[in-house]
Amino acid sequence: MVEDFEKVYGLYYPDVFKYLLSLSNNSDVAQELTQETFFLAMKSFQNFRGDCKIQVWLCQIAKHSYYAYVKKLKKAVPLDDPDGMQFPEGDSFEVTLADESSAMEIHRLLHELPEPHKEVFMLRIFGELSFRKIADIFGKTESWARVTFHRSKLKIIEKMEEKP
Repeated sequence: MVEDFEKVYGLYYPDVFKYLLSLSNNSDVAQELTQETFFLAMKSFQNFRGDCKIQVWLCQIAKHSYYAYVKKLKKAVPLDDPDGMQFPEGDSFEVTLADESSAMEIHRLLHELPEPHKEVFMLRIFGELSFRKIADIFGKTESWARVTFHRSKLKIIEKMEEKP
């Protein structure tokens, strides 16, 4: 089954990425959502019945991932948040991390993350390791490292948004 899914990944990754790029108009978002799509597809690959082409099935998962991403963006705290926890428009998570007060809050939240999310996040951000190197450390795939980092980042952002 793993070998079959690796073939699917190799064959359809470019198509799913292009589809998500056309939806998001942002290559970083498209790349993260493509990884999320294949992670979700891998989890339910044994349930794929073959009622449609596998490419259609993957794009449906991708579409739902994109809609969930957009929905999450709409729930973002307004920029006039008194605690300043909302990321300034156009700034990335990493840029916000560079801000000292935000960095302290992120460190506190990072401490609460379960493993391996905490370690993957720390290796990527503070260790500046590539996803390939992180995957090698854990004996996993590069996709696993990307998805785990993405989920870690989302958990921290979610916790930051929950703060009063």
